[in-house]
Amino acid sequence: MSSLFQAPLPPPVWLEPYDAIDKQVVCPQPSSPFTDFQPKGIVKQENCLIANVFVPNTNKKNLSVVVYVHGGAFIMGWGEMFKATQLMNNKDIIVVTFNYRLGVHGFLCLGTEDAPGNAGMKDQVALLRWVQKNIASFGGNPDDVTIIGYSAGSASVDLLMLSKAAEGLFHRVVPESGGNLATFSSQRDPVEIAKIYARQLNFTNVDDIYALEEFYKTTSLELLTSDQFFDRTDSTFMFSPCVERKMGQETFLTESPLTILKNGKYKKLPVLYGFAEMEGLVRIDFFPLWKQKMNEKFSDFLPADLKFESEEEREEVANKIKRFYFGDEPVSEDNILEYVNFFSDVLFTHAMLWATKLHVEAGHNQIYLYEYSFVDEDVPVVPHTSIRGANHCAQSFAVLDGKNLTHLSHTDEAFVTPEYQTMKRTMREIWYNFIKTGKPVPEGSSLPAWPAAGADRSPHMSLGQKIELRGVLLEERTRFWDDIYQRYYREPVPPPTPPPKPRSEL
Repeated sequence: MSSLFQAPLPPPVWLEPYDAIDKQVVCPQPSSPFTDFQPKGIVKQENCLIANVFVPNTNKKNLSVVVYVHGGAFIMGWGEMFKATQLMNNKDIIVVTFNYRLGVHGFLCLGTEDAPGNAGMKDQVALLRWVQKNIASFGGNPDDVTIIGYSAGSASVDLLMLSKAAEGLFHRVVPESGGNLATFSSQRDPVEIAKIYARQLNFTNVDDIYALEEFYKTTSLELLTSDQFFDRTDSTFMFSPCVERKMGQETFLTESPLTILKNGKYKKLPVLYGFAEMEGLVRIDFFPLWKQKMNEKFSDFLPADLKFESEEEREEVANKIKRFYFGDEPVSEDNILEYVNFFSDVLFTHAMLWATKLHVEAGHNQIYLYEYSFVDEDVPVVPHTSIRGANHCAQSFAVLDGKNLTHLSHTDEAFVTPEYQTMKRTMREIWYNFIKTGKPVPEGSSLPAWPAAGADRSPHMSLGQKIELRGVLLEERTRFWDDIYQRYYREPVPPPTPPPKPRSEL
C-alpha cells in the first residue's frame, strides 16, 4: 500500500505460492446512490490495491493485454464492477482489472510532503508498471498493452496518455465517455476543495495547511466517505486528479492537460475516442429537483472550470447558455431533451471534442472518433418523452459482459434482444480490431472504412441502428462551447508552496 495519501509502495514479494482468492476487497468509498450497485459482502479497507488477471484457456504466448480502468466519478467503484470476458472469445487477449484509491484517499492534494496529490493516479501507474514486469508470466505481451476506461476511468486513461510517469507503459488508448479536459477530471483549486470538505465535516482550522492535513490523516474512514458528491451542480465530484507541485518526488501531472495538449509534449498513441448520444441522462434523476433551481439561478449550474471578472458577467454568460439550450422558455418537462444535452456537453462531449481538435493540431493523426446511439426496446424512454436514448457509457456496456448498467447482475446475454446481440458482436469486433491493430476497422473488414479525425472533429463513426461514417460531430453545440471556453476557461493550478512546518511538527 502506501502512506495514506502518498504514492503506493512496491508490491510485496512472495516466497511461497500466494493464495489469490477473491475476497471482494474495495477501496474506501461511500455507499452507492444507485440501488444494488454495490454487491453484498464487499470489504472496504485502506489496503485495497488488488489486480484481477483474466487469462484465456490457451497455450499461446505473447497475448495482447487489455487493462480496464473502472469508473465511478473518482469516488466509488472497483476493478470487478463489470467483466470483459466476452472480449477474450478469440483466446488471444488477457484482461486486467484493478482497484485504485478514491475520493479523499486517492485525490487529496495539499502540495505537502504527506499529501502531494494524485495518489489514485499513481496507483494506476503502479498497476501498469506491475503489468510490464509480470504479465509475460501469464502469457501476455508487455509490448502490446491497451488501456480502456469508462466514465472517470475514461478521464483516467486520457490523463495517463499525458503523464510522463506513465509513458511507455501502454500502446493504445480507449477513453469511453470522459476526457482529460473534463471539468470533473481535475481540481481547479485543490487546497480550497480540501478546505470546503473539511468545513462540511465541522473542522474549522482550515487555513493552517498542516492542521488541515492532520485532520484528514486522523479522521475516520466512515466520516471521510460519508458524502457521495453526486448532487453537485458544478459538474464536479469534489476530489479528482490535480496538477501537482514539484517537490522532488515522482509526480503524475505538473502541468494542466490543456498546456500539455497545446505543447504536444506527449506520446501520440492510437486513440478510439467517443461517447454515447445522451450522456446527460446520468443527471436525469435530478431533473424534478433541478428544473426549478435552474430557472431561479442557472449560474449555479455552470461548470467549475469557468471564471468571470464579476458576478454580473457570470450571470450574463449563464443566461446566454440557458438561452442556447432552452430559448426563452423555462426549463420544464417540455424541453427535457435540452436538459439532457446541456449535461451531456458540460460533463462529457465538449471536453472530448475540444481535446480532439488540440490533438490533431499538435500533429496527432490517429484519433478515431465516434458517437454511440444504438437503442432497443429494453432501453427506457426518456421521462416525459417517447424517445429512447443511449445513456452514459452505453457503448461500454455494449462491449462488456451482460445487458446494461441497470442489469449489472445479468452477465448471461441470453435475455438480450436479437438486435442488441448483433450490436454487441459488432462493438466487440471494433474494439477487438483496435486492441489488435490500433485501427477500429482494418482493411478487408465488412464494416465501413473509418479514417482518423481532423481538427474539425470530422469524420466520426455513427454507431447506431446503422453503422455509418458521418461528418462533423455535434458541430453547433461544440462551436458554442469552444467560444465560451476560449473566453472564460479556468485552468487547474497546483497547490501553493506551504510555509515551513512549525518546529514542534518536524
